[in-house]
Amino acid sequence: MNYGLQLYSVRDITEKDFEKALKQVAEMGYTLVESAGFLGHKAEDVKAMLEHYGLTLCSTHTDFQQTFERFDKILDYHKKVGCSNLILPSTLLATKEGLDYSIACINRFQPILESEGIRLHYHNHHREFLPNRDGLIPIEEMAKRTNVNFELDTFWVFEAGLSPTEVMDRYRDRVSFIHLKDGIPSRILGNLPGYAKGTSLGQGMAPIEEVRRLAIERGLTVVVESEGLDPTGPEEAKRCIDYLKALDARDGI
Repeated sequence: MNYGLQLYSVRDITEKDFEKALKQVAEMGYTLVESAGFLGHKAEDVKAMLEHYGLTLCSTHTDFQQTFERFDKILDYHKKVGCSNLILPSTLLATKEGLDYSIACINRFQPILESEGIRLHYHNHHREFLPNRDGLIPIEEMAKRTNVNFELDTFWVFEAGLSPTEVMDRYRDRVSFIHLKDGIPSRILGNLPGYAKGTSLGQGMAPIEEVRRLAIERGLTVVVESEGLDPTGPEEAKRCIDYLKALDARDGI
């Protein structure tokens, strides 16, 4: 089983030494990485680093405004670095006006990206599953009014009070990536929605094993994200991959 890591998980290292972070991630056993920005590195240099450490850049998280305001440069970077999946990690959702604008941008630029061999995805947080100020459920509007693919962050689905596996079923034809993440939801902590506590995989309350099992059955790309830097990003990321390797050994994968 090939697992990916969202590099935000090791941001304490990438911010200081991007190549060192890639080296450590590869040594842990991750084979895929998902970017959270390239910190000024040229695409050709990033590609060389990835090849040197045997890593594949499966996807990028690319800012919504940057994507559509600097589209030609973003497209060129993806082509040079060799990445065929661009993921929007957020967009304007709070009002109908913002959501309409976001959907218009997606519908305008997705066909251009696809003509260049790049798939466009949207990554959710919890609020996409809840009514916005105008009573619209953003994920439902995007599903109905665009052809964008979804990278389901299954912990944020759980934070929204929904079953991650049921949502994976609901949007089955649109999902090829998942974020596998664990934590304690805000409703248990007594916090406002969205103020959950992240944990390493297997140390929280999310249905990690069920999500993993379904993802494997469907051949989805599994990207780990663990945000706590507890006590460092690499140590937390290592606990996550060790947990997954133990499950793989148990299941004979």
